[in-house]
Amino acid sequence: MLRLYDTRHRRVEPIVPPGARSMRVYGCGPVAGHTVHLGDLRTALLTDLARRVMERRGVRVVVCLGFSDLGHPPPDGSGLFEAFTADALALNIHPPEHSPEVSETVGPMVEMIARLIERGHAYPTPEGFVLFDAASFPSYGELSGNRPEELRPMAGEADPPKRHPADWVLWRPARDEPAWRAPWGRGVPGRHTGCSAMALHALGERIDLHVGGIDLCFPHHENERAQSDAATGHEVVAHWAHSGHLLFEGREPYENRGGIPTLGEVTGAGLDPLAVRLALLGHRYRGRLNLTWETLRVADATLRRWRSRVAGWAESPSRAMPEGPVSAIEDALDDDLDTPTALRLLRALERDEAVAPGARFETFLHLDRFLGLDLASGIGRSPSLPPGAAELLQRRPRAREAGDWAAADRLRAELAGLGVLVRDTSEGQDWSVRPA
Repeated sequence: MLRLYDTRHRRVEPIVPPGARSMRVYGCGPVAGHTVHLGDLRTALLTDLARRVMERRGVRVVVCLGFSDLGHPPPDGSGLFEAFTADALALNIHPPEHSPEVSETVGPMVEMIARLIERGHAYPTPEGFVLFDAASFPSYGELSGNRPEELRPMAGEADPPKRHPADWVLWRPARDEPAWRAPWGRGVPGRHTGCSAMALHALGERIDLHVGGIDLCFPHHENERAQSDAATGHEVVAHWAHSGHLLFEGREPYENRGGIPTLGEVTGAGLDPLAVRLALLGHRYRGRLNLTWETLRVADATLRRWRSRVAGWAESPSRAMPEGPVSAIEDALDDDLDTPTALRLLRALERDEAVAPGARFETFLHLDRFLGLDLASGIGRSPSLPPGAAELLQRRPRAREAGDWAAADRLRAELAGLGVLVRDTSEGQDWSVRPA
């Protein structure tokens, strides 16, 4: 069964108990005010991978992805939900069963705030604010490791009078913006209120897994956990998993020098959108990752090569999948979504001529159920290796191992003449078939 690194417990552990038939997952979607970029999609990919692995076990997965749509529209002018949904679909990310927006869920938020006040976890102020009383929640800081007594007031809110610097806004008076009526005055929810209410409203009071980017761990998820648990009287989320920080060419997401590109910019450069998915799969989901254009180009070439090879193998008789490699790859995915190991084993299987082509065909398609790379899309329409190319591809690595660089260059030129583009990487020879 799938095991993930739990941020709160600081260890890898099973996400659902043995025999469970369902799994409820909540994820924080992008927020209003910025264009959806590859960092947002990395977190969504974490949810998708967990879903694919669990559904393989016959577990019914229900996902709720909340959208914080209050504030300014995205810079590109498109709706937040529509922009994210289009990009997620291009990356073969399954759509969530629930996709609420904050603006549509204010009623449940007002009810939750009233419950928190009633239970002594929140307090209204004469200025029309309602704040969460951090001191009323003894385990505050358990998720992020921050100690409440060391916290200082955070910028960004309207800085109302607080009992403690760690307290935060659940409701505030409206400024020049859409607002809603509430017992504490006309206003809007605080920045952390929405996810608690959307998760509880869509999934109920028991959630198996909460995912998000590591940048949201504090204060957003720390505050969300306190709100949800204080409102229900028990631990709502069993496990918290976070995707690592994503940079691009060494840049942070919102740097003026370009930051992280959008998926549209990647496809505009002539790359397959699923090259992004493959590039992300090449690294553990919770590690810090610096993507580059070169990484995406290599992933694009690998993706095209695999589709070409699968199309070629499809011409051979079907054979049983090799149990050893399949079990090893599935075990790697179960073990905290170790996608780098899974891809390494898949590359080894690709090169293993002792495994029949029909067996490699069945194995690649079986494992693509988890990887989501559309490896069968080339069957019947993308060219397989042209006659004679397979032999040349086998001879060239031997020439390089023997130090015969002239022969290796000559074989590369012959392959290029056949329409097969060869690239030497740290993992060995990589190739793709040039489109006709």
